[in-house]
Amino acid sequence: MAQFHVIAGASETSVYPDVRRISVADVFAALREGLDDFWEKPSHYVFLCLIYPIAGLVLARWTSGANLLPLLFPLMSGFALIGPFAALGLYEISRRRELNLDTSWKHALEVRQSPAIPSIVAVGVMLFLFFIAWILTAQALYTNLFGPQAPESISAFMDQVFNTPEGQRMIILGNAIGFVFAVIVLCTTVIAFPLLLDRDVGALAAVVTSIKAVLVNPVEMALWGLIVAALLLVGFLTLFVGLAIFIPVLGHATWHLYRKVVVPLPREAANQPR
Repeated sequence: MAQFHVIAGASETSVYPDVRRISVADVFAALREGLDDFWEKPSHYVFLCLIYPIAGLVLARWTSGANLLPLLFPLMSGFALIGPFAALGLYEISRRRELNLDTSWKHALEVRQSPAIPSIVAVGVMLFLFFIAWILTAQALYTNLFGPQAPESISAFMDQVFNTPEGQRMIILGNAIGFVFAVIVLCTTVIAFPLLLDRDVGALAAVVTSIKAVLVNPVEMALWGLIVAALLLVGFLTLFVGLAIFIPVLGHATWHLYRKVVVPLPREAANQPR
């Protein structure tokens, strides 16, 4: 049985991969390469990612009642917080394509066989805790501004949000708080999951390497975050249908961003695409 490890990885000591300086051109190159991965077998990936628009529509229907209506936007925007974990299968497909292996959709499920799965789960739990904290914070903000009573209807809720001083404060404060959560998730996981899938370095090293990647490339990572946010927003505005395309493209692109940021091991460098 493989040794169970989480924090330090297989070596039992934390090994922190080196990161390199990238350019804005590298960010857009990662997007192009992600789109190229997607177009190899787009029907497979659209099928796999239909869960996102379906889940979104179910979520909208579930919260359409007055009691849960104030949580609709926080729950939808929370997709961005757990997205890095949800895209694990897409990283695996890109990894296999890079190695000229079979990229059938069934291989997306092979991440469960990764020796780093305990570390992957640990970082995933961290993201889930961020998600829960965001939902609780959003609910507390609404209650503080409007009181504990739920809106009487959708129209009443919309009137509260857009036609009252409290609603304007909720929009400003809610987006500011959401931005803080998004920045924390970006800094701690931007390349953590692809790194763990590629190397069993442990959860701590994966998170630290992601933070280091952001510190070394602040402008480029900020641009990446804006691109992700913009595409997810378009996906939401298209009644979640756009997510079936944007999610796989972003997932594949994240793998290529990881490859550009993290210095490969000597034995990997000879095989890595240039």
